[in-house]
Amino acid sequence: MHPQIIIRPAVAADYDAVARITRDAYLAAGYFESADHPYMRQIQDVPKRAANATIWVAERAGTIVASVTLAVAGEPYADIAYGDELEFRMLVVDPAVQRSGAGKAMVHAILEHARSLPGIHAVALTTGVTWESAHGLYQKTGFQRAPERDWVVPDTDIRLLVYRQEL
Repeated sequence: MHPQIIIRPAVAADYDAVARITRDAYLAAGYFESADHPYMRQIQDVPKRAANATIWVAERAGTIVASVTLAVAGEPYADIAYGDELEFRMLVVDPAVQRSGAGKAMVHAILEHARSLPGIHAVALTTGVTWESAHGLYQKTGFQRAPERDWVVPDTDIRLLVYRQEL
């Protein structure tokens, strides 16, 4: 058995770990060659992200193993959210511990949180075409593809897929 996973809001002391896991997960997925790509630099700026969105971490035995960013429509980090949706972005699990249940625990916590929010009736997310393991996780946790909402990251050829789950 894995030690229990605790999911909680990120605090400043977590930001370096969040940046490292985000960087490592995106590089491991093959999205970017280098951590110096402008988008990679942007997603590693955790203090800026934390000032404009909600960041959660998953902690196991005192170590941060995963992170996610939450947003609702109109917030700076909402890319696709409709007015009645909670959107999550940048769900990353440390490549050293992937497939250990941290991603699934995070998704379940997000869905539970969304159900408690007034006016929120669905959860939506964007994922990359090549993130096969992520697609499996989202399908297993009840998300369905919303292909009519797929989009491309500005100034790149990265196509992103949208998944959504009614609550």
